[in-house]
Amino acid sequence: MKTFRIGGVHPQENKLTAGQPIRQAALPKQAVFSLFQHIGAPAVPVVKRGDEVKVGTLLAEAGGFVSAPVHSSVSGKVSKIDAVIDASGTRRQAIFVDVEGDEWEPEIDRTPDLVTLDRHPELDAKTIVEKIKKAGIVGMGGATFPCHVKLSPPPGSKAECVIINGVECEPYLTADHSLMLEHAEEILVGVSLIMKAVGVSRGYIGIETNKPDAIALLTEKAQMYKDIEIVPLKMKYPQGGEKQLVDAIIGRQVPAPPAIPISVGAVVQNVGTAFAIYQAVMKNKPLIERVITVTGKSLTKPGNLLARLGTPFSQLIEECGGLPEDTGKIIGGGPMMGKALLSLDVPMTKGSSGLLLMNNKEAKRTAPQPCIRCAKCVSACPMGLEPYLLATLSSMAEWEKVERLDVTSCIECGSCHFTCPSHRPLLDNIRLGKTTVMGIIRSRAQKK
Repeated sequence: MKTFRIGGVHPQENKLTAGQPIRQAALPKQAVFSLFQHIGAPAVPVVKRGDEVKVGTLLAEAGGFVSAPVHSSVSGKVSKIDAVIDASGTRRQAIFVDVEGDEWEPEIDRTPDLVTLDRHPELDAKTIVEKIKKAGIVGMGGATFPCHVKLSPPPGSKAECVIINGVECEPYLTADHSLMLEHAEEILVGVSLIMKAVGVSRGYIGIETNKPDAIALLTEKAQMYKDIEIVPLKMKYPQGGEKQLVDAIIGRQVPAPPAIPISVGAVVQNVGTAFAIYQAVMKNKPLIERVITVTGKSLTKPGNLLARLGTPFSQLIEECGGLPEDTGKIIGGGPMMGKALLSLDVPMTKGSSGLLLMNNKEAKRTAPQPCIRCAKCVSACPMGLEPYLLATLSSMAEWEKVERLDVTSCIECGSCHFTCPSHRPLLDNIRLGKTTVMGIIRSRAQKK
């Protein structure tokens, strides 16, 4: 059974919503669209207060090459452009739309009919990438990197294959699993579009073996696509990391930054991104909604919701039974890589894959103890780093040493923190070190 070679852990899965059908979330009364829903430059508003918008109307255009436009997921009137607290706890500029009805832009194809690539021979690589760019598609596995950039390899780089991430190794989350079960055919067309966009004849979809129904369904549907292979993978976290996935599927290890998967000939996209690309290219539908897992052991109706972007998290929690009395912490994302929310008024964005309500017992951290030099964090690190040392040096503000020890290679998966028997806040300190060092590197580059 294939998997990546270095490190990894196997936390308890807690896939409480596995196998549940996708439920349509209700429209919000007011939708809030952050202009920072992607890595890179923020989007720039093209609407103003009082403007009428429909579902699919452009609200903000890309603010640069590494950026993405933002479209309205609702119809109504722009009430203001103001700041909002996002999932990271940062105040960001956003566009507020008061919802009135549900009127869509007429060019969006809302029929369920499957549209395959052979029906559109006029779609060349340039056209596909341009449609993806116009629709504001970003990586939906959490990184939110603008897709049109990833599908435009830098000079000197050549793609050899496309790898689709259907792993969803983060505990609790099942949004991608449900999407594969309900939209397998659309996903396969999306993979074909990505392959054509980057000019390769080989595609892989990696899925862990705890999703046998998704593996069986996609294997059956992929028989019509001789150039796409479904690859069952051993269950191991963080196999959804793109470097780990490349190693698991094609046996190539991506070097340290600035190297990326294209450096070894691979283009990696999330399974949700492949579906969004299908909708953008074949249905003229911008990225205005996505599936999100709302879950927790105390929730009465956890589920996978298809929700419009801009919907407040508080509304999604109400649709899943309301906030439990014993809630101790609410995580945006999963328990390993997600971050605690400061407010339930945080709006859903393109990168919102999960909402985890942890009860008081789960949310309570054990008091850290002295390091016992067991090196479990070293064995668990999928990037081959020394987490105990990076964390200690970061807490001491030894930034030169932290940089020299390759902190920028850390993917912030939390494996070190998870495996530490002394409950030391390794990831917290390493995140501080990585953020600081990356700032130093950017400042140094600007002075040259």
